[in-house]
Amino acid sequence: MKILFDTNVVLDVLLERHPHYPHSVRCMALVEKERIEGWVCSTTVTTLAYLIKSKLSIHEANNHLESLLSLYNVSTVNRQVLFDALDDGFSDYEDSVLHHSALANSLDGIVTRNKKDFKKSKLPVYTPVELLAIMNQLGQ
Repeated sequence: MKILFDTNVVLDVLLERHPHYPHSVRCMALVEKERIEGWVCSTTVTTLAYLIKSKLSIHEANNHLESLLSLYNVSTVNRQVLFDALDDGFSDYEDSVLHHSALANSLDGIVTRNKKDFKKSKLPVYTPVELLAIMNQLGQ
């Protein structure tokens, strides 16, 4: 299963944001254990860099980004993804870009804490709790 991780889920782990941290870290552990194929959008990486460098030292931030990039595939954003995201009825353009990047890279779903932001998604969208339950049902 190829799952795109929304920025908020990754931030929950990198910044240990409670009460979301425990479920998000377990989802990310599924990638480390190779039970799912983890993906992040290229725009997520730049957003993470900006946000975590304001909370952590540059050294810590770079270490987190290097770890992320070594474990996760990166879904690309190109002109077509950006155009497609403009007219898709999403209220948030960033979420629409993430969604269209996932579609363009033939991913199986998205994990986010803000499921309501993905009402127009053509892919399954899971909260961390839902993804963990599905993986548990599958024996993963």
